[in-house]
Amino acid sequence: MDVGLILKIAGVGVLVSISSAILNKSGRDEQAMMVTVAGIVVVMLMLVGEIGSLFEAVRSVFEL
Repeated sequence: MDVGLILKIAGVGVLVSISSAILNKSGRDEQAMMVTVAGIVVVMLMLVGEIGSLFEAVRSVFEL
């Protein structure tokens, strides 16, 4: 796992939390929830490649 990936995930988390807090303070709760869900989806898409490489490593270790 790369340190850059961890920093990208942390950056997305910071941006999502700030924008969600701003939207909640202005009374736009539905849009804040959508921003949170979009942030989760973006992070999951970033992790899909890493999970795939993890499965390939497990397959090569156990020779499956």
